Amino acid sequence: MTIRTLPSLAQALGAATDLDAALVALAGALSESDRDVSLALLRFDPRHGLLRERLTVRDGRVDRVTLETSLEQLPVHTLRAVQDGGAFVDVTEEPPAYARLLKLSWNDDGGSLALRGLKVDGQLVAVLSLVEPKRIFGTRAVERLAPLAALFELAVARFHDRETRDEATRTLEEVTQRVHGEYLTRLADLESEVASVREASSAEPDPAEALAREREEARRAEEARRTLRKLAALEHQLTASVGQLEQAHIELHRRSEALRQRTRTLYLLDRVMTLAAETHDALALTEGLLALVGDDMHANRCSLFLVGNEPGTLYLAAARGLAPHVHIGKVITLGYGVAGRVAQTREPMLVVDAVDAKQTPLLGDNYLTTGSFISFPLVLHDELVGVVNLTNRAQQGLFVEEDVERVRMLGLVISLIAREGQLAEALQGQGRER
Repeated sequence: MTIRTLPSLAQALGAATDLDAALVALAGALSESDRDVSLALLRFDPRHGLLRERLTVRDGRVDRVTLETSLEQLPVHTLRAVQDGGAFVDVTEEPPAYARLLKLSWNDDGGSLALRGLKVDGQLVAVLSLVEPKRIFGTRAVERLAPLAALFELAVARFHDRETRDEATRTLEEVTQRVHGEYLTRLADLESEVASVREASSAEPDPAEALAREREEARRAEEARRTLRKLAALEHQLTASVGQLEQAHIELHRRSEALRQRTRTLYLLDRVMTLAAETHDALALTEGLLALVGDDMHANRCSLFLVGNEPGTLYLAAARGLAPHVHIGKVITLGYGVAGRVAQTREPMLVVDAVDAKQTPLLGDNYLTTGSFISFPLVLHDELVGVVNLTNRAQQGLFVEEDVERVRMLGLVISLIAREGQLAEALQGQGRER
């Protein structure tokens, strides 16, 4: 996979109008480097725990095959990895059998089957499958597909939100129309009964007829009272439906905001991928990578460390908003301060607010302030690439757990570009020339 594949896929996914178009774009991006693999999307029904449909791309069109397969039939290790999402996992136990179970094409010469769960708001909605033949040399297709799948997951979330919004709107409209229709019907019946009573009372009947009329009026009055009680219940139901509609609009607004943020992320990814494909200036590309994560997370103060030439060291490759005495190229050792500790443990560090910050004894360096911050390790194929630090968040103020997951996806892109572009070597080589 070349660097040009990622920005072109990001642009294609941003322009896609439905899930089929997004899947065609993903398959096209994968076929640029791997024409002998088989990619499929398995749509998941979380209510019943079943894989309902298999989607594959052939000649630029999406073929659909109905499935009624329980996710619980997968091996335990594979099932847990798929439910967690975020990465591909190989099906190591009898992959041909599970390929037939999922109605996937399988080569009798052997190969491998890999699955990756796609989640929206923490809920599994689909599974990506990849069948590839055996290879003796070269990188596996599943490794090249990983960053493409991360972009595709954003598009799946966008279309899933749209489907949820449309379904909620249709349901509430149907309930409102049904309740309103019943209300109008009962009201018309009541008006008809009242008119009949008034017409009957205007005549001059004999005593027997008067007694019968009084009894009839009493019966009708009782029926009218019952009808009024039912109308009151219908009105209460209608009020509750309106309340549900208001709550749905609030939820739709929240989802729209999340979709707007994801669209902004796609735009920033496209911008940095285009920069990576067009520039040979290592410093400009490094600053573009920092701007990607800094702008997306609204961080006024951020820094990017890359692995140094000396073993066990990191050096400051790019920064924004740091103190004037902190210069680009500054070297720190692993285990020193927040960035050094995160690089050493390879585990992200999140401090939500100032109270947590006071309990963190690592805030003595120049790269983070005593507030909410995220320090995230950049790791690619179990190799440390660097560390990115984010603090002083604008507007929203605090970083939370969901932000760490966004930084994880952005960090994968930064790690991939930094490694393929050999930014660490290029930047330190420029430093020696100066």
